[in-house]
Amino acid sequence: MPTVILVRHGRTTANASGVLAGRQSGVLLDDAGEQQVRVMAERLAAVPLRAVVTSPLERCRQTAAAIVAAHPESLRASRDAKLTECDYGDWQGRALKELAKEPLWKLVQQQPSAAAFPGGESMRAMQDRAVAAVRRHDRQVRDEHGEDAVWVAVSHGDIIKSILADALGTHLDQFQRIVVDPASVSIIRYTDARPYVQASNTHAGDLSWLRPAKRSRRRVSPDAAVGGGAGPSPTGTRS
Repeated sequence: MPTVILVRHGRTTANASGVLAGRQSGVLLDDAGEQQVRVMAERLAAVPLRAVVTSPLERCRQTAAAIVAAHPESLRASRDAKLTECDYGDWQGRALKELAKEPLWKLVQQQPSAAAFPGGESMRAMQDRAVAAVRRHDRQVRDEHGEDAVWVAVSHGDIIKSILADALGTHLDQFQRIVVDPASVSIIRYTDARPYVQASNTHAGDLSWLRPAKRSRRRVSPDAAVGGGAGPSPTGTRS
């Protein structure tokens, strides 16, 4: 199966001021976020991407545009509303320090699978639609570009955390243990056997090892390598 690179948008004015932006329009990257995105896009420039799919919110579209600009090939970003931010309902636009005093805050922290935002969606529904969207796009990329294709999904912190939790086989109630920073890169490879989380919340490092290896007659097993395996080849490609 293909490899999906999960990218969180860069830092925004709302992130910097401690406000839960949610699905509000007009929330853009700040200066630090733009710099973060440039660095992230430079890392991804070494990877031959087959598709970029983004949340429709502006901060993600800005992030996706930087990724597309770093690739000389004809690459365009498509949008998928299923990858958009969680619908925080009445919490949207409020300061995090105020929300921390709400009774629901403790449930969101300790048992998010039971949490539903007033006037919004539940965290379980958020995870279900995000995971379904990523797996659907992954199948489409495989059908169009083959098993070794690499593609990018640009989304939001809680969305990516929930996708990683699913790939790790971790209950949603544990997803707050996962950290996904602005402009971070996480990597999942789905197979018929199981998903493999190849990286989480990375900010630096060479990603050229994601380049597909030359075709080989040897069949690559979807089973996990006992002992950890050999990892990427020294030439920087996956074997």
